[in-house]
Amino acid sequence: MDLALKALLGAITVIIIQLFAQSKSFFIAGLAPLFPTFALIAHYIVGSQRGSADLKETILFGIFSLIPYFFYMISLYFFVDRWSLGVALIAATIVWLIAATILVLIWLK
Repeated sequence: MDLALKALLGAITVIIIQLFAQSKSFFIAGLAPLFPTFALIAHYIVGSQRGSADLKETILFGIFSLIPYFFYMISLYFFVDRWSLGVALIAATIVWLIAATILVLIWLK
């Protein structure tokens, strides 16, 4: 049941994004994925299974995880005018992967 609830929350998020993308306020589709659906799930799981110190570390890492997202958004902003949408999305995702890898490696030290 727990897994089904998580899948349902993800599906609802995708539906909300699709509805916003088709509306006059299409730009809000960029805000919808930032609703902390998955953060709420992660924080609940870590907080209930590991304790407050580990939850605080998870929260702090989550704050720093905005850095790879920032690099994704900036790179996509510039790539979308230079390449096809598919190539721009792949390239921006690669930028995110590089930034996320660097973040994890730094965090582990």
